[in-house]
Amino acid sequence: MRFGLFGSAQAKRGGPEIDSSEGFRDFIEYNIEAEALGFYSSFLVEHHFTGFGQVSATMNLLTWLAARTTTLRVGTAVIVLPWHNPVLLAEQAATVDLLSGGRLDFGMGKGYRHNEFHGFNIPMAEAEARFEEALDLLIKAWTSQERFDHRGRFWTFNDIVVEPPPAQKPHPPIWMGASSDRSIREVARRGFKLLLEQYATPEEIASRIALYKSEVERHGRAFDPMDVGVARAFHVATNAQDKQEALARRLQNRLRQLQIAIRPGVNDGDWRARSHADTAALNEASAMYGTPDEILEKLEALRAVGVGYVLLNGGGSGGGERARQSLRRFAREVMPAMSDKPALRVVG
Repeated sequence: MRFGLFGSAQAKRGGPEIDSSEGFRDFIEYNIEAEALGFYSSFLVEHHFTGFGQVSATMNLLTWLAARTTTLRVGTAVIVLPWHNPVLLAEQAATVDLLSGGRLDFGMGKGYRHNEFHGFNIPMAEAEARFEEALDLLIKAWTSQERFDHRGRFWTFNDIVVEPPPAQKPHPPIWMGASSDRSIREVARRGFKLLLEQYATPEEIASRIALYKSEVERHGRAFDPMDVGVARAFHVATNAQDKQEALARRLQNRLRQLQIAIRPGVNDGDWRARSHADTAALNEASAMYGTPDEILEKLEALRAVGVGYVLLNGGGSGGGERARQSLRRFAREVMPAMSDKPALRVVG
């Protein structure tokens, strides 16, 4: 199995005595250590207007991370295309790819949080159309050697050629977050790699990988387990109490995220169902919290349904030394037992 990281730096908010960059600097040092421990990649989220300090300028932070590392692949999970000027984004991504020596993995999606679309004053009903136009422009910008014009619904460009060209050809690997059958089929049809979210249960992961594999093969391509990144929260617990406290923090954070994702006054069935379904049992089922042996058992269950690439989120409350100790224990006591084990055959 292959292991990477998935997550976010977090700025601390408060009075003048609090250094708002502390969480970002700590995040960089955490990733530098992860590279030394043998982790393969680090994917960063993009979020806005949360009030709890999540990463917003993903490309800026990835540039800094790429400069401080040498082998770690740097990725986005995900850049939300409807919010970005696609030509400027193509230039920024190509610059990161060039300076990193071709280490960029470009993960993108349509977005789902109401508060973010509201903050940008972009109707969520336009998300899919904006996504499609931006994606077409991104790929054209990365691959076109000639100047071109664009006249679209949302964007107009005159006589442009995007510079610099990316280091990876024809462009950085494209990853797409998806969970519904329709969106997973679309990822496979386009030839993209698939990102699966950290709150999905092992049973959901199994069915989604099986669907993706069948669709990839239906389009005449070979399925590679490394083309599916499965995000999992992790915490190597010191004892049973530590494990339960960590699970409680995760559930509380999940509910906080859901509150800003749901449109006020609207009965969004999917998200409200998820918020009510996030019981302690489901919370624990979708996370790898516990002793190294407990985590190994969960990894074996994921491997059994075709998971080959796991992206770890978390490690400890508040980052810092506690999170690094968890990361070190995972690298020392878990990774060696799984690193030489390939994903098993996908059933479905």
